[in-house]
Amino acid sequence: MKKFLLGVLAGLLAAGMVAVIVIFAAMRLGQREPSLPDGFVLNLRLEGSLAEVQTTAPLLPSMAEQEPLTVPELYTVFERAAKDPRVKGVYLRPAGIGAGWAKVEEIRRGIERVRKAGKPVYAWLRAPRLKEFYIAAAADRVYLSPEDLLDVKGLRIEATYYKGTLDKLGVKMEVEHAGKYKDAGDIFTRTSMSPETRESMSSILDDLYSRVIAGVAAGRGKTADEVRSLMDEGPFLAPVAKSKGLVDELNYETAARKAITEKAKVKESGFVKDRAYLAAAYSPKTEGKRRRVALLVAQGDIVRAGSTSLFGEEMLLEPGKMSSLARDIASDRTIDAVVVRINSPGGDAVASDEILAAMKELSKKKPLVISMSDLAASGGYYMAMTGDPVVAEAGTLTGSIGVIYGKPNIKGLYEKLGISADTLTRGKHAGIDSAVEPLTPEGRAKLREGVDFIYAGFLRKVAEGRNRKVEEIEPNAQGRVWLGSQARERGLVDELGGLSKALELAAAKAKFGKDDDIRITVYPRKKSFIEQLLNLPDASMSKADPAAAWLRSKVPAGTAAWLSGGMLRVMPFSVDFN
Repeated sequence: MKKFLLGVLAGLLAAGMVAVIVIFAAMRLGQREPSLPDGFVLNLRLEGSLAEVQTTAPLLPSMAEQEPLTVPELYTVFERAAKDPRVKGVYLRPAGIGAGWAKVEEIRRGIERVRKAGKPVYAWLRAPRLKEFYIAAAADRVYLSPEDLLDVKGLRIEATYYKGTLDKLGVKMEVEHAGKYKDAGDIFTRTSMSPETRESMSSILDDLYSRVIAGVAAGRGKTADEVRSLMDEGPFLAPVAKSKGLVDELNYETAARKAITEKAKVKESGFVKDRAYLAAAYSPKTEGKRRRVALLVAQGDIVRAGSTSLFGEEMLLEPGKMSSLARDIASDRTIDAVVVRINSPGGDAVASDEILAAMKELSKKKPLVISMSDLAASGGYYMAMTGDPVVAEAGTLTGSIGVIYGKPNIKGLYEKLGISADTLTRGKHAGIDSAVEPLTPEGRAKLREGVDFIYAGFLRKVAEGRNRKVEEIEPNAQGRVWLGSQARERGLVDELGGLSKALELAAAKAKFGKDDDIRITVYPRKKSFIEQLLNLPDASMSKADPAAAWLRSKVPAGTAAWLSGGMLRVMPFSVDFN
């Protein structure tokens, strides 16, 4: 029996060693420098949320090949494809785009760079909605399956309100806010949009819709009036979409792939996948010729500290982590400049102030530029006020300069459930944040004092960052959300553009040479295989738990900050533009 157990143990150890060797051999194999043919078509997938950063690395190279590109990776691919003589054309497959309009504009700009280089760009669509079609419209030629539907019919905003549900549960939200447009608490206290919300959202929708119309018109060779009329006729059956000139050809993917290879004059098999090309773009032979720019991604709800069990570390923004990353970048002599890429609805007021302080310290050490992604509002806007250039896309949601405090009163729910609460206090305001007692007039006045104090500080920091007077900022504050294009008109941002514009400004600040090539280093970096093994709870919840992933996709932006409580710089959330 003893020999048998020893044999089993030895077998398990041997199997474990073999597994480790296989894994590391596969990883080593995946790290070999890739080679590319002399002429090929770049096969580019565009799908999902188009993340700003990937925090966990796949265990095997074969798994990495399946991951959609991040926004910085897309920038690199488009930038190099436009200049690389081996790239003879680009084949696009946009599908299920869950990103906002700022990222969509970033993609269109990349397509335009490739086309300006004289290289054909073809797009094949499957079950396309407006975002997929808007991207494809920037291509030279658009294909659609013969039996498909072009689900293009305009834009809408949907705002969800929970007061009716809370009333039935016996829960009342008590909210104080600074700024008449600071309506994040309305989802708990109203059943529909306030007049201020309706005004703000209508303005955003009008501006965004006009830009979409103009983009489609330019891509499809039509006038804006023609496209606006067509939008009222959608959605379109495939034959109708073809007859209206919205797509060029009804055919299957095989035909689209063959057409682009013929146009590019390469073999039918001459396709290179996006990640294979990206790996070649980052090969050691070219790395030394580049100037390093740190891309510090600030993504997610701003919280003082929080568990990643529900939201995942990629959806939380903590001052401790941001300060640590900023110090690492500042101390790295090989980094020549920094772009801070913000994609956040804001959150905790104190945490956002601490992050701003860290960004200011970093700005003293390195040339710095702010780049706003889909969302950089409230605390996300606040942390951008370093005094450095601020770049936003026309479709970025930004501004929302205001403060809000909210707490639930669940006494009614307790009564429905037969639960009673008996409270003892010492101190006049000891029960100010009690979940079973309403705010007293004195308590509300005390909260109002805090909200107004933080709002005044917000205005002051924005005025300092924008080099303007508080009196000039305040009319554009009041918690109102602006599109990037509207924010530019009001002096809340400096330039319209995406990551490419931010990198251009950073290169100018760092005095790069005209021919210098930029090497982007993304922070935070991916966790390695070993780090994932040592941190299995975070890695498994972040990537592998489908229930948590589904729940996170349904949770409105800003929820983590609300759950943390306290004074918040958070934008109105649960607003969806489709």
